[in-house]
Amino acid sequence: MDTYKKAGTFRSVAELREYLAANNIDIPLAEEAEHSAMARPAELFGRSLQNRWALLPMEGWDCTAGGAPSDLTVRRWTHFGESGAALICGTEAGAVMHAGRSNPRQLLVTRENLPELKAAVAAMRKAHSERFGTAGDFLVGLQLTHSGRFAHPNRDDRLESAVAWTNPLLDRKFGAPRVVTDSEVCDIIRAYGEAARVAREAGFDFVDLKHAHGYLAHDFLTAYERPGPYGGPFENRTRFSREMASTVKEACPDLPIAMRLSIFDILPFEKGSDGIGRPMAIQDENQSGGFQISDFRFQKVRPFGAAEDCLSMDPDLEEPVAFLEMMREYGVELVCGTIGSPYYSVHIQRPAYYPVCDGYLPPQDPLRSVAMHIAAARRLKERCPWAKIVLSGLTCLQEDAGCAAEAAVAQAAAAAGAVKNEELRVKSSGNDELLHSSTPPLLTDSVMRPGPAKSAAADFAGLGRMALSYPEYCADHLAGGKFDRRRICRTFGECTNAPRHGRVSGCYPLDFFYKTLEKGRN
Repeated sequence: MDTYKKAGTFRSVAELREYLAANNIDIPLAEEAEHSAMARPAELFGRSLQNRWALLPMEGWDCTAGGAPSDLTVRRWTHFGESGAALICGTEAGAVMHAGRSNPRQLLVTRENLPELKAAVAAMRKAHSERFGTAGDFLVGLQLTHSGRFAHPNRDDRLESAVAWTNPLLDRKFGAPRVVTDSEVCDIIRAYGEAARVAREAGFDFVDLKHAHGYLAHDFLTAYERPGPYGGPFENRTRFSREMASTVKEACPDLPIAMRLSIFDILPFEKGSDGIGRPMAIQDENQSGGFQISDFRFQKVRPFGAAEDCLSMDPDLEEPVAFLEMMREYGVELVCGTIGSPYYSVHIQRPAYYPVCDGYLPPQDPLRSVAMHIAAARRLKERCPWAKIVLSGLTCLQEDAGCAAEAAVAQAAAAAGAVKNEELRVKSSGNDELLHSSTPPLLTDSVMRPGPAKSAAADFAGLGRMALSYPEYCADHLAGGKFDRRRICRTFGECTNAPRHGRVSGCYPLDFFYKTLEKGRN
């Protein structure tokens, strides 16, 4: 386990950069005075957006029992409208059917909930317009999903899994699930089409088809041993996604489609006897540096987008790139990137200094996980230059998230004609390309060569948890970076711990509203 210094304790960007260089962590950072790229316009879905900040889709656990937005949901969405981000990349993870809800309070995108959805979208747009004078540059999407293995539609404590196939490690970690039949697959696909109609009528500008974090659509991408038309060879494993996108496009020909994609996944992790996370494939925790992948990879169950070691990114991203080229035919242009899963590899998916209640201590410096997000997004952008990429994983950088965002999108902004290359003096602590070795890069991170400024990692930079504690972070960054440090997310994890204990999600440590709400429960 790394010994590390926490973000938020550095006195300057220069000090953080020195720390990153000393620890061989590749996170390019713009100078504090060079905040320009994030404020440059971007074109998306035929619209012109006035900045490159995005808010990432999250689950609020605060809708009604029937899945309609509640007053708490509207409060969060209104804050999104006031955030200053021009792109709301999914707004909320909305289940397309009751059986696919991750919890009994998840948003349910059905016609019965259309009136409340329409009112919530209108409130979000009104909040943006009142604060910034216009709503014309404000693009709002809705994420559509089926939680699959992680479905708890009726009770928080009762898992009602529905999976694409039986994964031996995930089954061991979460219990033996039920595999959906081909007939059920057809019903689920039809539900996506109807949910897209509801989203369009509610006033959303696009839908995000979630293929991430081990949920059902993501699960199908590795259904190696599922028999029939939806499993086995790559063509079959992508059939669910293609039929879903085709159904959505047929239902709403004029509604753009985006995708939240786990660019790569890794082996599931578990808590070791020392409290630190370790790959489940390690057979003997007392081995000195001994990684035994056992027979996992030989069972043809390599995580999607992973290298042969099952612990790092495939340097060519062969299957993710091939998959996106397929989805491009259905109009997918925007890809909201992520890595890993909050359920079984939370330390890379959601870099944090404090473990969630059912998690583990991070096995590496959380800033290494931030660097993994950036490296994955950059490589995907290199392989799919036509795609508009949203970068995730930045909240862990806290005050300096904006400097990383500036560096990540700088070259994309320049390529779009927004700024001149010579105006961008992005300094990197690392170098050009990820070199893979037999030592699991999950623990050593990338070994980098010195080189020039990097290519663009993304077209937009996204924030998730920060939007709960400090939604105006984006606006304050664009206004010059004068932040209210009392509201910056410190990755305490309470927005996750609360739902794990049957409460709505929110920032209980930093948002006085939720502190008051909690007192009212006692």
